Amino acid sequence: MDDTQSVATLIDSATSKIQQLQQAFAELENHRAITLNLKWKELEEHFHGLEKSLRKRFDELDDQEKQYETKASKAREMLEKREAAVVAKEKASLERLQDKRDAALSAIGAALEKYKKALSAEPAVGNSECYVGADVIVEEKPPDSNGAAGDSKDVEKPSGNGHMDDNTHSQLTKLCEEMDSKGLHKFISDNRKNLVAIKEEIPFALRTATNPARFVLDSLEDFYRMEVSPSDGKRDSSLLGVRRTCIMLMECLNQLLEESELGSVSDIISEDIKERAKAIAEDWKPKLDDLDVDASSGNSLEAHAFLQLLATFGIASDFNQEGITKLIPTVSRRRQTADLCRSLGLSEKMPGVIEVLVNSGRQIDAVNLSYAFELTEQFSPVPLLKNYLKEARKTSSPVKPGNMSPTAQNEVNERELTALKAVIKCIEDHKLEDQYLLDPLQKRVLQLEKAKADKKRVAETAKPQSKRPRANGGGYGPRITNIPDKSFYTRAPDRFPPYMYDRPYIYPGPTDSHGATLLGSAAYNLSPGHPNFFGNGGYQYQAQYLH
Repeated sequence: MDDTQSVATLIDSATSKIQQLQQAFAELENHRAITLNLKWKELEEHFHGLEKSLRKRFDELDDQEKQYETKASKAREMLEKREAAVVAKEKASLERLQDKRDAALSAIGAALEKYKKALSAEPAVGNSECYVGADVIVEEKPPDSNGAAGDSKDVEKPSGNGHMDDNTHSQLTKLCEEMDSKGLHKFISDNRKNLVAIKEEIPFALRTATNPARFVLDSLEDFYRMEVSPSDGKRDSSLLGVRRTCIMLMECLNQLLEESELGSVSDIISEDIKERAKAIAEDWKPKLDDLDVDASSGNSLEAHAFLQLLATFGIASDFNQEGITKLIPTVSRRRQTADLCRSLGLSEKMPGVIEVLVNSGRQIDAVNLSYAFELTEQFSPVPLLKNYLKEARKTSSPVKPGNMSPTAQNEVNERELTALKAVIKCIEDHKLEDQYLLDPLQKRVLQLEKAKADKKRVAETAKPQSKRPRANGGGYGPRITNIPDKSFYTRAPDRFPPYMYDRPYIYPGPTDSHGATLLGSAAYNLSPGHPNFFGNGGYQYQAQYLH
């Protein structure tokens, strides 16, 4: 700023300098010995021109300086606001973290206090063992008054940690050593409550089998039971258990191959084993043509087993990649989908798969896969979730409020509630709280749950009471015909069961606007001339995938 003032002072003093120069020039003319070609007017015009040019340039620089200071001031204000917002968010995050920490410590303290009280309440003569956080809680009771030793039994309860006792581990190892696939299925079915621990032990137990790959292939024998029709198969809980076990065994074999110390993969999976796996896959593939895409809702065990078979035994290259890719939307809701796609070499096809999920109203599956394959820039999560909720609310809003039956109203409310919970879980899983506020969503969830509870309470209150016999034991008395006012006995309103879903907290399927079927009556029965919809240039279907 001092430099600017000094420049302005120098420019203002130019006039006095010119006057001094004029006087000096006049004296020079008086004492000149020769005639000068220059005239004072010419010199004066020259210096005045320089003065005007300098002043104009100085004014321009002064204006530019003011503009720069204005921009710098605005930038500083914006930075201060952003810094304040970051500090506020950081403070809010720390407060939430502290609240969760306090709640966790409080819960732990309450549990410890309860445990201490339970220990102090036990009689001195009782012999009990309790392992906090372990898998098995064993309680030994003294024999009863009859003295029958056989009546005293140990109580085993699996806990959340998922460890097994030595007896269970030895049974599992023995079954694998004997290559008893049917016995293994029965063992897993009988111990399904301890499934997490069993799954951790199976890769180690498979090492003891003489041929782990053949053993797993033998276990797939009952995946499709000939005596059970496809429609009955979906309702057969034992068949569903068998299929889940088959998938789990293939996953465990895949884990064994990745961590194998038994040699290379080719040593464990020989060519004849691959040929047998390929024959099984070719036998399963036609059954997927009749797969009900709507009923699968992205959770098809049949499609998952087929894809896992290809991935585990390394035979995906023997099948058409386009046909394999079209099966991905039928398993998009399963947690193993991303790993399966990588194992099958479908990473480059995922933008097309995600596009199909978005177009078919399954935005939450699309968000999960976009995070798994780092495609969130192409498929922004927050707009997808907002659009999903918008569609759910549109479905939940009747066209004419007075024309919707109570049953239909309950169903649309339940659908919106399930969609809200799914969106909240997705936001929490991917830490999107800063981009999508949870508070309005949680308030709406509370509102819907309260309305649901109120309706249930009203229905329970209005439930007609059953007739009871008289106290004298003589049964019902004579019928009274002169009832003064029959309107006293009000009719109980109809009770409508809540809308149930196969899997809780799974978002509902799209509305009927997405169409009723996929590619006609057969879900994947495409003609040989069907175009390649999974190319790098684009990924579309003539019809959309549905739940």
